[in-house]
Amino acid sequence: MAKRPNLTKLPALRANLSVNQRDFWSVYSVTQSAGSRYESAKGNRAMPQPLAMLLWLHQTGRLTDLDLKKARTATSEFARTRPAARGARK
Repeated sequence: MAKRPNLTKLPALRANLSVNQRDFWSVYSVTQSAGSRYESAKGNRAMPQPLAMLLWLHQTGRLTDLDLKKARTATSEFARTRPAARGARK
């Protein structure tokens, strides 16, 4: 049976893995500061559902580190060449 991560207790999840915020969140292409806001009980930033789904899939073993690395590589060109969102700051 796959482990069931508790996404409402992200600091404990990360502590069980013995990694710092920067290293933990970089696996998901999230900055340390954004990850900190997701982890904070007082944070006013809700985690986007696609990120929560990705985190859940990875932490339950349905996605491997290699899967995430391949996905980052495959999508990095898209992320760099995509036009800025309308009304986005430059």
